[in-house]
Amino acid sequence: MSTSVDAADGRGWEALRQGIAARVVDRDVLSVGGPDALGYLQGQCSQDLAQLAVGGSTEALLLSPQGKIDAYVRITRTGDESFVVDTDGGVGPVAQARLERFRLRTKVTIEPLDWACLSLRGPGVAVGPTVDSADDSGPELVVPVTWPGWSGLDLLGPRRGDDPDLASWFPVGAVRCGTDVWEAARIEAGVPVGGREITDSSIAAEVGLVDRTVSFTKGCFTGQELVARLDSRGSNVARRLCAVVVGGDSRPPVGSAVWTADGDHEVGLLTSLAWSARGEATVALATLHRRVTPPETVDVRWTVDGVAIHADGQAVPLPISPSD
Repeated sequence: MSTSVDAADGRGWEALRQGIAARVVDRDVLSVGGPDALGYLQGQCSQDLAQLAVGGSTEALLLSPQGKIDAYVRITRTGDESFVVDTDGGVGPVAQARLERFRLRTKVTIEPLDWACLSLRGPGVAVGPTVDSADDSGPELVVPVTWPGWSGLDLLGPRRGDDPDLASWFPVGAVRCGTDVWEAARIEAGVPVGGREITDSSIAAEVGLVDRTVSFTKGCFTGQELVARLDSRGSNVARRLCAVVVGGDSRPPVGSAVWTADGDHEVGLLTSLAWSARGEATVALATLHRRVTPPETVDVRWTVDGVAIHADGQAVPLPISPSD
């Protein structure tokens, strides 16, 4: 498979580095409201919503009682007792089911919204609204986003059948970004995605989400015990999310196994990958056993038509700085 970057990807990479890169991303969105909405969400999620002003947003986790991640979400307060919860595409039904599970005799409504999301990243992204707020076709929410190494905005609002690509939301000068460029930026930032890096067996410390999503001063929330216990022990976990860089022309598929360089132990699987124009290499995410201490050489293995393929990889800590 060719690893060259086409013209569109080249423009997307330059926009990400120097201007405004834009991409329609798959997000599932829920509305949570009612007289008990704040109190209910406060007890269910890992972040302190009592301190969240109307119009503010924060990242949070919905955990099982055992402390495993049910959903990695973003919560925006839209009123005193109204919130919008958005999460990775495909995770919305899981988040809704999780919120419904403990809602007995609580005055809260939880409903899916048919909304779309346009993500903007790069130094040219303005802080604040990027479209005419008086235009009813524009987004309802403009949410600041910070990925390690990248910043920008997410624009969310009702989906429009006459504008599926959200062209009317694009700020002047924005460049539509290809899949590889966008995924490479996310991977190098170390941002996990539900259904890939995050599964129903994941815990927050493994995938690097404790600092971004957990308040240790808010009081009790479902699943708190495991998170607090691990934090008190220095978040010493058996596995951690890492980047794996595979050079040359090799492009292993998602699901490829990562082994120690001596070939004695399988330590994880590649869960996301993309071609990085910055590093001229394939970059991937994998939650690796602590037998590997990044930076460290690893052996990446997969099969093609029954033939075993090996490639040398380098496990490296996250995030990978855009300036590296």
